[in-house]
Amino acid sequence: MSRYRAYPTREQEATLLRHCSDARYVWNLAVEQHAWWKPGRKSGPGYLEQSRQLTAARADSPWLAAGSQTVQQQALRDFNRAMRNFFKGTHRRPAWRKKGQDEGFRVVAVKPGDVRRLNRRWAQVKVPKVGWVRFRLSRPDVPAAKSYRVTFRNGLWHVAFAVIPEPVPGTGDVIGIDRGVVITAALSDGRTLNCPQLTVKERARIRKHQRRAARAPRGSQEKAAEYAKVARMKAREADRRKDRAEKTSTELARCYDVIRFEKLNIRNMTASAKGTVERPGKNVAQKAGLDRAILAQGWGALRRRTEDKAPGRVQDVPAQYTSLRCSACGWIDKNSRKSQAGFVCSSCGFTCNADVNAAVNVAAGHAGGTTPRTRPNVREPQLVTSLTGLVSSGIFALQGREDVKRRFSRRPGSLVPPPRPGA
Repeated sequence: MSRYRAYPTREQEATLLRHCSDARYVWNLAVEQHAWWKPGRKSGPGYLEQSRQLTAARADSPWLAAGSQTVQQQALRDFNRAMRNFFKGTHRRPAWRKKGQDEGFRVVAVKPGDVRRLNRRWAQVKVPKVGWVRFRLSRPDVPAAKSYRVTFRNGLWHVAFAVIPEPVPGTGDVIGIDRGVVITAALSDGRTLNCPQLTVKERARIRKHQRRAARAPRGSQEKAAEYAKVARMKAREADRRKDRAEKTSTELARCYDVIRFEKLNIRNMTASAKGTVERPGKNVAQKAGLDRAILAQGWGALRRRTEDKAPGRVQDVPAQYTSLRCSACGWIDKNSRKSQAGFVCSSCGFTCNADVNAAVNVAAGHAGGTTPRTRPNVREPQLVTSLTGLVSSGIFALQGREDVKRRFSRRPGSLVPPPRPGA
């Protein structure tokens, strides 16, 4: 998807809001209609039947007929596709759409002349019953798409074009990504990426507006205005996070054939620690702060958008022992992790950034787990042993392996070192 900021006029904005309302109304009617069909009974009507019902409803309701039939029918098509994804088990069941939160509609069958450039900075798109709507041309080329979606959120209009993704690179390159809080994403080629956050001054402004809203009378316009300013500031942070995820996922999909992520259950990691009345939780405030820090990194958005742009080429590697395993010799020891950023292998002395070392293990496709290494001189499939060669090559050549004997100590997560000669 190529997303652009749109700038409609006041007259056009009123019609666009009408399209959003019609699409949301038709969607919610379809959700309510399918809610009458319980599991085990006959399934609800499909798109063709619902389309005939929409035609009859437009004939009986002049206010519905005043809207765009293209927008309303496309809402039914989107709902039908959402139901198919639900029955496949890949998505959740379609839910209700709310005013002010789910504002948008989709237009298909875009003709070649419906999107055109005005000058170096501006272009325009033709919207049914609206006319030509300008949008900021933030990319060098005008998008050649067959469909687009118009959305409205936090007072801003955007138009997103569905473009054909670029072909697979075909170079055989593999990249591993380790996700963290201090470093958002560490790549196995030595790069580290951080998700943009609000500045110190911006956070101070948020606290200022929150204090003003708390002092304002309940239900007053002053309170609503202050909360609206806070919402705009937080929306700015969300836009920055989304922009970073889009650009990073696009680069990964274009440059690498296989993209391996550290497998993390973000939903469980950010679950509340309050507990119950009978069994209250501990360190609830500290856990809430950690949850906010995790959610501010955009881990899920990066993984999801990469999968959308590189379908079938994204893999998940278990996170167990990725940060404790030496990427050079395979030795697993918790004492090798000297600090959050420092990793010094207690066996071979290999030194590297801890997050980059974990990303190299993720790129290799193994995490250690129940088959840890005990002899550093006998190596499993490994990558280059120096960070300089890692950055310069970027290609992970797997070498041969030999079977070795493995022994665990009584304490989980640590290994018994190999016996010294003559012992």
